[in-house]
Amino acid sequence: MSNKTILSTAAALVVASAPMAWGEAHEMAGNPTVGGASMMADMNIIENAVNSPIHTTLVAAVQAADLVETLQGPGPFTVFAPTDAAFDMIADESLNALLQPEAKAQLTQILTCHVIGAEAFSDAIGGMIADDGGAHPVETLGGCTLTAEMSGDDITLTDENGREATVTIADVDQSNGVIHVIDRVMLPRQ
Repeated sequence: MSNKTILSTAAALVVASAPMAWGEAHEMAGNPTVGGASMMADMNIIENAVNSPIHTTLVAAVQAADLVETLQGPGPFTVFAPTDAAFDMIADESLNALLQPEAKAQLTQILTCHVIGAEAFSDAIGGMIADDGGAHPVETLGGCTLTAEMSGDDITLTDENGREATVTIADVDQSNGVIHVIDRVMLPRQ
């Protein structure tokens, strides 16, 4: 069984055991859906992530790094959330190595390189990019610096290795911050 299959199965178990608040939570007008799933503005980052069918690998990795409790906390956080397709760009062997207990510190750093300790919606990020002459440094909780730029109407992020991600779904409001869905996994300087 491949590591990606194991991750998908683990994430499916989390989703199945997570409280589904579809009828209890109210959706803010205009809050985008992710992978066809409604995202509820009164739910936290983890509660919404487990409901996203395109973030099963991210959810499993967050569990492996013991970051669930942190991302359920009060925040505020901005999470640049790579999709399953973004994780599929990583070789199975490399992803498997990251999920080993001895690599927990490295996995934690990679995941926290996708998180900032403030709430930053796309209009604010766009304003910072404009104020900084077209490129704004984004300091993450993992110690990485991402460079935010505009590509037409899209926000792009470039990690310290030159890997570029595009925000494909912006401004998914959460009770403890905001999620921006991205199409590539960002990595710390190698």
